[in-house]
Amino acid sequence: MPQNGEAAADIPMIETRNLTKAFGSKYALRGVDLRVMPGESVVLFGPNGAGKTTLVRILASLSRPSGGSVRIGGLDLSSHADGIRRYLGVVSHAPLLYDSLTAEENLRFFAGLYGLTRAEQRIADMLERVGLYARRADLVRTYSRGMVQRLAIARALLHDPEVLLLDEPDTGLDPQAAEMLHGLLAELSGRSGAAAPQGRRRTILTVTHSLERGLAISNRVIILVNGRVV
Repeated sequence: MPQNGEAAADIPMIETRNLTKAFGSKYALRGVDLRVMPGESVVLFGPNGAGKTTLVRILASLSRPSGGSVRIGGLDLSSHADGIRRYLGVVSHAPLLYDSLTAEENLRFFAGLYGLTRAEQRIADMLERVGLYARRADLVRTYSRGMVQRLAIARALLHDPEVLLLDEPDTGLDPQAAEMLHGLLAELSGRSGAAAPQGRRRTILTVTHSLERGLAISNRVIILVNGRVV
């Protein structure tokens, strides 16, 4: 992480303290305290309106909290957001893609933002991994919803981030693609039986409504109800 390479094992990779988020008089988060250690894979369950997406958006620096603090890899997100973002991979309800560009052009753009070396090989590998290599030269606006989600997953993983924040990542995926995704997450979390890439487990926080799939890729469960961890 940003301080000295990988975060120390005893420092939480994700930590929130008394985190709140209000939209007018309505509170989406009410004093959330959360600690996710390096290499942990945590799944977040909760009913609709519990605050799960709001929490992920704040952790991804896509939204600002109303109160409390967020630290990623020991660094305060409010003052180090630009530096921290390169260590995050985010899949949210918005694909964060340009529909007037091809799949290759989208990934090439993000590779440039992250300053990747050997970017073309990495782009080809990720497109192959998510099953889009044959459609790499097609504009994203010609893709189905599931294909857009596959490309969003490739974008999130392109720079091999330390931390993955995944909000319903299998939305729109057919069963085969969903199986591909969860196999990939199991590999990154070290739960597949194979060694994690580069010998290190990524820290993963996943929001999902699928109890079965969530438990399969996680080693800890957090339940959020009415903006509180219960």
